[in-house]
Amino acid sequence: MNPKIENRRAFLHQSAALSTAAAATGVFGLPELYANQPALPDDEKLGVALVGLGSLSTNQIAPALQKTKRCKLTAIVSGTPAKQEKWAKQYDLTPEHIYDYETFDKIAEDESVDIVYVVLPNGMHCEYTVRAAKAGKHVFCEKPMAISSVECRQMIDACRKAERLLGIGYRCQFEPHHLKCMELAKSKEFGEIKEIIAGFGFKIGDPKQWRLNKKLAGGGPLMDVGIYALQACRYLTGLEPDLITATETKTDPVKFAEVEETLAWTMKMGDVTCSCNTTYAFNGVNNFHAYCDNGNFGLEPAYGYGGIKGKSSKGPIEFEQVDHFAAELDHFAECITEGTELKVPGEEGLQDLLILEAIFKAAESGLAVKPESM
Repeated sequence: MNPKIENRRAFLHQSAALSTAAAATGVFGLPELYANQPALPDDEKLGVALVGLGSLSTNQIAPALQKTKRCKLTAIVSGTPAKQEKWAKQYDLTPEHIYDYETFDKIAEDESVDIVYVVLPNGMHCEYTVRAAKAGKHVFCEKPMAISSVECRQMIDACRKAERLLGIGYRCQFEPHHLKCMELAKSKEFGEIKEIIAGFGFKIGDPKQWRLNKKLAGGGPLMDVGIYALQACRYLTGLEPDLITATETKTDPVKFAEVEETLAWTMKMGDVTCSCNTTYAFNGVNNFHAYCDNGNFGLEPAYGYGGIKGKSSKGPIEFEQVDHFAAELDHFAECITEGTELKVPGEEGLQDLLILEAIFKAAESGLAVKPESM
């Protein structure tokens, strides 16, 4: 074994343990904005393997990895030979760093890979997170974390057992407009929040795509984009739902035979009422607004990869746009190498799934539901 590699492994192992311990304290300040972070030399960056080369990896994550300051793309996993060939040429990847789903476990021997980023359909997140952890790699997983809280717990347990970090792709928690809104809420700039209205949806196309397959997606728009509205309510209030009511609307029972089409839900979170909605039926829902004792603030559009705009009772909320994926990946890499606290751990993903399950239960039963606790 190369001594330099062995020393680096020991350092990463120790750093992961320190970061896990820090996360247990539950204390986290606003992160330094991505633009202010220094770039590391290329040979000190952590290597990232992308698992799944769909639209998100192709158009957002891989380009972001060309901008990251603490990590870099070093391997890919795909079951499509044409994609493997195209990516190898585009990103100068040699055959020993290219895997398919049958050879994936050999990634354990790949010293260029420190982080496995799971960018697969939701129903595959658990399997590949567990396999990556067993291969000795840190795991960053797209949201939603999994299709059930049971799977979330399996993922957390696997990474804990392997003493590797598990992060979830909540990119908005690294975006300046969202960070400013969190600060406004925490500082009570406009007094106590009384109500939040939030929603995200779009008109979905191809009826044969995996997002409409419950086994692969776990649900429809709620799992896919409604989770952004849920996240906004949680990180603005700093609270968890006490009680949830929900209503589903379905106008196309053929296309949406397996998943919901439109879903509206209300959460009582302490003294705050949160009214949320999500849909695959139409475009235009992409916002959150917080109404307080002495004013209001919010973002619209709120959740896109760029073009986010905000306003408050005191004027506009304006920041330069940043690459959300570069920011979240550099944060994850920093937590690994420096033992700092991970802002978006697996427990954050588990909490969302427990709430999502309660929303589905409320919509199905017509009753008010209290989410299960972690």
